[in-house]
Amino acid sequence: MTTSRRQLLHLGASAAGLMAATSASAAAATGAPAPLYAPRLRPGDTLGLVSPANATFEREPLKMAIESLQALGFKVKPGEFVAARRGPFAGTDAQRAADLNAMFADDSVAGVIAMTGGSGCNRIVDRLDYAQIRRRPKFFGGFSDLTSLVNGIQRQTGLVTFHGPVAASEWNDYSVQSFRALVMNAEAAVLRNPVVKPSDDLIVREERISTLRGGKAQGRLVGGNLTVLASLAGTPYFPDCRGALLFLEDINEYIYRIDRCLSTLRLTGALGQVAGVVLGRFTKCEPGEGYGSLTLDEVFDDYFGPLNVPVYRGAAIGHIKRKMTVPVGAPAEMDADAGTVRLLQPAVT
Repeated sequence: MTTSRRQLLHLGASAAGLMAATSASAAAATGAPAPLYAPRLRPGDTLGLVSPANATFEREPLKMAIESLQALGFKVKPGEFVAARRGPFAGTDAQRAADLNAMFADDSVAGVIAMTGGSGCNRIVDRLDYAQIRRRPKFFGGFSDLTSLVNGIQRQTGLVTFHGPVAASEWNDYSVQSFRALVMNAEAAVLRNPVVKPSDDLIVREERISTLRGGKAQGRLVGGNLTVLASLAGTPYFPDCRGALLFLEDINEYIYRIDRCLSTLRLTGALGQVAGVVLGRFTKCEPGEGYGSLTLDEVFDDYFGPLNVPVYRGAAIGHIKRKMTVPVGAPAEMDADAGTVRLLQPAVT
């Protein structure tokens, strides 16, 4: 090994150590748990498959989800109640919480992933064994209604969790590469939208980024589905937004409901505390019936313009086919002009 190579490795290790110490000091200053990182997932590891939200009403989607996780290189251990049903939910609240707690208690399980979203996670966020999760940190991931659990676990334990594909998602190349980079390869990756192949159009129309206010900012990543996040306001499971980078997405909500949820975040003081905002996709969020509606542009301008922090819109986060994996609680730097989020250190060990 050359002298310059040794120096580079030494500097990298020193920087990583300083960053970890700074994160721990910042956590202590705010009263938040110290950052906690799960071991990276490796091919051959066992993933626990749970259904904390909606039931899976047919056998084939569950079979395909298991096949997808196996194709990623994992063994799969379905939870006892993964195929249960009570109304729209995958079993009773007690059953869904028990499956999650059992997976964190099982030493043969390296990580835990949700089957699907929907609704119901708020009903069990206060039933998790957070002391156990803190003792046995593992990968935990999902999106949509899982916003409740990825933020609740992070806030209660300090564990960096992952807002990303659920087992039933489409695991296309972009989604797989993003997941592997962060969760399996432990890369301090740059999160950016997929590159769209040239077409015969004069301009690129897909995966576009819009800069609402330029600039860069650093902070911990927090957020997820706006509607679910707003429903946690005032609870111990709502994220600490002080100096954070807030990312948001939603689906099938009338614009006036998006407005109402953002007003909730403003009234709690959370919006005024953030260092920057990354807006994902607001899929099928359209005007409802009535006397008219603001546009999403106008709503976002109203709430994020006065913050005077970097904001960009269009990140590949949300209810879309090609979605990035975002580590909740991990330190990062956003660049609103470039439309990127750069992790300041790996999100797993």
